[in-house]
Order: sequence, then C-alpha cells, then structure tokens
Amino acid sequence: MAGSSFGTLVRLTTFGESHGKAIGGVLEGIPAGFVLDFDQIQNDLDRRKPGQSAIVTQRKESDQVQFLSGIFEGKTTGTPIGFLIENEDQKSKDYEELQKAYRLSHADFTYQQKYGIRDHRGGGRSSARETASRVVAGAIAKQILAQKNIRIDAFVDQIGSLKWTGEWNSGLKMVSESTLVRVPSLELAEQMEELIREIRKEGDTIGGRIRCVIEGVPVGLGEPVFDKLHAELGKAMLSINAVKGFEIGSGFDSISMRGSEHNDVFTTDGKTRTNYSGGIQGGISNGMPIDFRVAFKPVATIMREQETINENFESISISGKGRHDPCVVPRAVPIVEAMAALVVLDYFLIQNAYQ
Repeated sequence: MAGSSFGTLVRLTTFGESHGKAIGGVLEGIPAGFVLDFDQIQNDLDRRKPGQSAIVTQRKESDQVQFLSGIFEGKTTGTPIGFLIENEDQKSKDYEELQKAYRLSHADFTYQQKYGIRDHRGGGRSSARETASRVVAGAIAKQILAQKNIRIDAFVDQIGSLKWTGEWNSGLKMVSESTLVRVPSLELAEQMEELIREIRKEGDTIGGRIRCVIEGVPVGLGEPVFDKLHAELGKAMLSINAVKGFEIGSGFDSISMRGSEHNDVFTTDGKTRTNYSGGIQGGISNGMPIDFRVAFKPVATIMREQETINENFESISISGKGRHDPCVVPRAVPIVEAMAALVVLDYFLIQNAYQ
C-alpha cells in the first residue's frame, strides 16, 4: 500500500491500524538541537483523543506517545524521530458483522476491491485513529515554527447550519478552547452542543467546518506552478478523514464578486487592505495571514438501520454499533493545525535551502 508518507524535506510516514497493537510514525527532516516541549505535544494529543467529552466517541485512549529515536536528552538529533502510541481500548467484537458487509460511505468496499483484503475492525488503516500520529508530528513542527514567530490557530466556525461570523483574532483562541465544540463564542457553543446532542439521540450524525489562520508567515514560501503553497495545504487537508472541501481566502464566495472588489489593494508597507487571496498569491505566501477553511462531512457510521450490500453483492440491512462521534469536527481542530504546521515548516526549510 502506497500513500503513507507526506512531505518533502519534512517527511512524515505513519503506520498502524485502529484495532492493532499500536499506531505510530517516523518524522524525518527535523533540524538537530531543537529542545522539545513534551507537555505541548501531549496537550495536542489530548485535544484530539476520544472520550474527552460527552459529545464525542466514548472510546477511552490515553494516547501517551512514546519516542523511540531521534531525541537525546530532550533535544532533536537530526535523525528520524520514531514514535509509538499504543491502542488500549479496542472493542473488535462490535465490528464482527462487518467481516462480509460494507458500511455506507466508508472505505470498506473500495479497500476490498483494490487490495482483496481488509481489516474490518474499526476500519483498520482507514480509521481516523491514524491521525493521532499526524498530531504528534505536527506538534513538533508547531514548536519549531513558533520560534520563527509563526502561529497556527484552528477553530470550529460551523456545525450544521450554525455559523460563527465574527472577526478572528488570536485572543479568541482561549475562548474556543474553553468550549466542547471549539468555537470562539460561548453563546454559539451552547447551541452547537445542543444540536450535536439532539443529532446523537436521533442516531444520526452531522458535519461542520474548521477555519485555520496562520500568522507570521514570511513572503516567499511556495512555488509558482505545481507546488503552490495553497495546493499543498489543500492536499494536506483533503488527506484528513471525512474532509470533503477546502477553500482559501474568499474561496467559493469569489464566484459572485467582481475583480474590482476582489483585488487586494497594496499599502505602502507591502501589505494589503483586504485578504481575499488568503495570504497566498501565485502559489507563494505574500506576508498576510494564511486563512483557509476545511469542510467535514457527517460521520458515515450512524445508529440507524440502512440498506447496503455484502461481499457477494447481495442486498442486506446494517446499523452502526460501537462508539462513534456524532460530529467529528471538534476533535479535528488539532489535526488541521498539525497538517498545516507540517506543510509550512516543510516549505520554510525548502526556502531556506534556496537561500
């Protein structure tokens, strides 16, 4: 199976399945001599892990990361950083009926047809459990970027039809992280939490959107043709489980705008009065905040009976069992931050190599 590695100079390879003994990764390209804050890494894992509130899956995982290589006396050595996260709370019996049945809108059917074999327990390699490894790598990348005064903040700005329409500033990060849904509004958080609870009672799921703002990015990151910075960010976000859309700057709203209103007019300090470009022009960062949004579909596993097919292509009925998120979006915030950090650090080091 290809496709388990991401990045150029900063390159992450992940391994493991949802109900295997462990998941983990190998992170290459991290400069030597960097002092790691292990509490920050664990904090990001805690923001992603299951069982953290009543509105997410109740699978219980401590998600304690074990570093195996690439670190000596708290500092990076410049060699590949190997790490492991043990799986502790699998309930594989919940998936017994899926040995021959295909869940709707999951990877069950496509994996079986492509490889002729699949791990049906929790989705195996296709499970969002894999993203914990991304969070470890991204947490390291975020720490290095912070030393370069580059800050990455992601937060929920929509659940279902409920939208946050305020103006973002980094001071709102504390507000968003204080709510179960990670939205920068206490009032809207209550409405979103109630909506998710109602959806869960109905045995259903709902989607949402995460916005990410990256501040302090210097001018010049990215390449003008195939390796545009926003193209790599789009690839990174679309590789996350359940993501169905990516837009940057004005995004799809630009369709209804005229060029005269959409153009970002320069000021004499090289900044722009507006940021419809989302901080990237011609595939290259322009010094303005990079601002993008990521759309997540409703979780495919629902606690309702639906028609599907089995491995013999016979029509059968199936309903979800086990522990699943009614809305995956709040737990995905640190994943979006992690993938954004890996992209920006990779392009930062590529630019430094040019210079």
